[in-house]
Amino acid sequence: MSKDYDPQMHTAEHILNRTMVSMFGCGRSFSSHLNPGKSKCDYHFPRPLSDAEAQEVERRVNEQISRHMPVSEEMMPRSAAAALVDVSRLPAGVAPDAQIRIVRVGDYDICACIGAHVKNTSEIGRFRLVSHDFTPDADGGGILRIRFKAS
Repeated sequence: MSKDYDPQMHTAEHILNRTMVSMFGCGRSFSSHLNPGKSKCDYHFPRPLSDAEAQEVERRVNEQISRHMPVSEEMMPRSAAAALVDVSRLPAGVAPDAQIRIVRVGDYDICACIGAHVKNTSEIGRFRLVSHDFTPDADGGGILRIRFKAS
């Protein structure tokens, strides 16, 4: 693996991403910084997140963590992976027959990923959404930053 990841935080990021996509129809985070102590994810988002929405995101992420889902990985050709997940963020020049690592978090999330993960969501602990802020852009949308911890 070319990057170091905290397995708990990285797996929590997968669940947070799927929760954001499911709740708001936004894309997965376009930028993240994952540390054992505190992490952040940035989303292209149309508006600020309300405190009530943030609490609901936290509740739903913890609900998924408490399902004690297995976390698994498999390798498959890029062409097969493209039928299951968004491969647009792969580096340019990755051949159609190149092997891509696909990570599944139970039946909740699936994506291409190079990071380290826990074996089961029971290893994550409690997810806490620490803070959120919104930076508007000139196009009427902006960037929503979510900071979180898992312990």
